[in-house]
Amino acid sequence: MYLLTIRDGLVTRHIGPYESPKQASDDLDRLLQRFGERARWQIHALEAPEALLAADGRGNRPPLAAAA
Repeated sequence: MYLLTIRDGLVTRHIGPYESPKQASDDLDRLLQRFGERARWQIHALEAPEALLAADGRGNRPPLAAAA
């Protein structure tokens, strides 16, 4: 899944999800008409939370926070 982020000055919009970066790109042309000429955009690949919490490349899981 992919997410389109458009930043125009202090305004940031997150649009999506899209099945492919091509779908996000196709929608981008239509959406940019609503923003100024200096608007910046990015297409991000969404990651599942499990992937971020999984092994860190060496097979280690991130440490759990200690209870106070």
